[in-house]
Amino acid sequence: MRLEKKATVVSTSVAGLLVIMKMTVGIFSGSIAVLASAIDSMLDLVVSLFNYFALHTAEKDPDDQFHYGRSKIEPLAAVIEGVVISFSALFILYEALSKIMHPREMGHIDASIGVMIISFIITAALVYFLNSVAKKTNNMVIKADALHYKTDLFSNGAILMALVLISYTAEQLIDPILGIAIAVYMIYSAVPIIKEGVLMLLDAALDPADVEKIIDVLDNEKAITNHHYLQTRESGSHIFVSVHAVFNISTSLYDAHLVSDRIEDKIAALFPEKKTHILVHMDPYDDSEINEMENRH
Repeated sequence: MRLEKKATVVSTSVAGLLVIMKMTVGIFSGSIAVLASAIDSMLDLVVSLFNYFALHTAEKDPDDQFHYGRSKIEPLAAVIEGVVISFSALFILYEALSKIMHPREMGHIDASIGVMIISFIITAALVYFLNSVAKKTNNMVIKADALHYKTDLFSNGAILMALVLISYTAEQLIDPILGIAIAVYMIYSAVPIIKEGVLMLLDAALDPADVEKIIDVLDNEKAITNHHYLQTRESGSHIFVSVHAVFNISTSLYDAHLVSDRIEDKIAALFPEKKTHILVHMDPYDDSEINEMENRH
């Protein structure tokens, strides 16, 4: 089993445990903050299950229906995860505003504090694990999952501090105000996840710094006289690059092919953690201006 899939199994198991703990205490205590955290953990469970399915599907080989594979399911999973985070934040916001308008006293504060301490420790360990997997694999789904649980870590810490303050001050308003703050932070964290996933689904070009590295490889290849029509995109853990390389007209097809292989190897080396798909179109002369004129008509 791939490391990324193992990570989703671990996060799913942890989310399931946290749901049971938080939901039980949240219902008995009546705390909006604890219930909000329980709902968030329930959504974490669903998202982690979907992430496992996404990674399992994305690694399937191309077939007659999907000639380029199913790698785009990874950014799709990231977008869905960001949307789920946003909707859960809106629900928390609604519950918090309702409690401000219709105040009700919390109970079982000591039990709530205890479960949040345990949740904080477990979530911190999970975030550390997911971050280490994300660094090793550079997988978008795992990075999104790590960011998601990182927001949980902050919210768990904030809820814990709020519960301690309520136990000392008996000020019930702290709970819904904290719920509002958590909701706003969750939405703020979801926006980058959704944006990155949407850009990948729309076949946005690679980061300008990565494009410059590819251009450097092409510029430093002495066997070609020029290059044009460089196109790049990223799809989950896959990177696609295509470029027209201009050769001297006297260069044999065999030699041009060897040079193209060398270019592909150098570009692939720029992205060791990714699966690269590089297409070098071999031109016997620079046809960029001719093609540009044809595209205008």
